[in-house]
Amino acid sequence: MLAKRKMQSKELAEILNITPANLSILKTGKAKGIRFDTLEAICGALNCHPGDIIEYVKE
Repeated sequence: MLAKRKMQSKELAEILNITPANLSILKTGKAKGIRFDTLEAICGALNCHPGDIIEYVKE
C-alpha cells in the first residue's frame, strides 16, 4: 500500500508518530499483535481497509 500511495515508510512513521523501527516490525510481520487504534491510523493514512494490509496465514 505504501508503494500504491507513493509514500515512504519514514513518512508513514511520522504521520503515525511511531519510530521507523516499530513500523518496520509491523511491515515484516514480526509483530506479535497490533492495536486497533494503530491499525485505524495506518488505514487512515493510507486510505485503505485492514484487509488491504493484513493477511491471515495459517501456520
